[in-house]
Amino acid sequence: ESQKMKSSNNEPDLTENLPYTTKEKPGDEKEPESTWKHSIYNPRTGEFFGRTASSWGLILLFYTVFYGFLTGMFSLTLWVMLQTLDENVPKYNDRVSSPGLVIIPKSMEIVYNKSEPLQYRQFIQHLETLLQKYNDSEQVENEMCLSGQYYEQEGEAQKKACQFRRSFLGRCSGLADPTFGYAQGQPCVLIKMNRIIGLKPAGDPQINCTTKGENSLQIQYFPQDGHIDKMYFPYYGKKAQSGYVQPLVAMNLLLSKENYNQDITVECRVEGSNLKNNDDRDKFLGRVTFRLLVTE
Repeated sequence: ESQKMKSSNNEPDLTENLPYTTKEKPGDEKEPESTWKHSIYNPRTGEFFGRTASSWGLILLFYTVFYGFLTGMFSLTLWVMLQTLDENVPKYNDRVSSPGLVIIPKSMEIVYNKSEPLQYRQFIQHLETLLQKYNDSEQVENEMCLSGQYYEQEGEAQKKACQFRRSFLGRCSGLADPTFGYAQGQPCVLIKMNRIIGLKPAGDPQINCTTKGENSLQIQYFPQDGHIDKMYFPYYGKKAQSGYVQPLVAMNLLLSKENYNQDITVECRVEGSNLKNNDDRDKFLGRVTFRLLVTE
């Protein structure tokens, strides 16, 4: 029996060679499998989107300083550039030496039947809207200037403007006839020059209109002879000369019976000065052309 007990004690322990799935080491635990949630926040490492809080803080600090520096450099450069500019006068204006002409009503074709008020109502509205700032109640705040002379104000910060009253336009002022002659088949058309800062036209500028082709047309001008007075020049800019209004020339197109139902082309030019009016590259430089057809 003692031999049997001895032999049994010397038998090898077969469980020692089994894998850990059968016999696990003490203290070993299986790690949980990673999921897609761990790519957003990992509770084991404390990482959020793959970075710790300190790593995110350093990145945010770097980009805050970096973009703050870029913003400061851009602001400084912009401020230095603005110091070289005059808020009232453009730095470069040599590309536009002569003004263009604009007609009111705002249409290159004035076509209507004088017996149909709805057809010419929009023309009247354009004229009335423009002339609101030429009313006597508005112009009383401007200066009565000396005719025939430039109104120069170089030493003054806030420039004054010369009066151009609506009543200067006579029959085309809309004061006596609110239809501006359209109801009678003798419409009024206003012409103005575009503003150019510092422009001082030489000579005696005036607007002259002619018809193209065989059709002839009688035209009455307001002010007389289509004259544009020098006292409205130079222009100092919208900010420095806030009360300024452009001088206007009104044309009363005196159509006769022979002119009705005829297609008439009218061309207007600024003449009597050094302003350009024949540039083939720009058909509105110092001139303007429109079509007129009045039926009855």
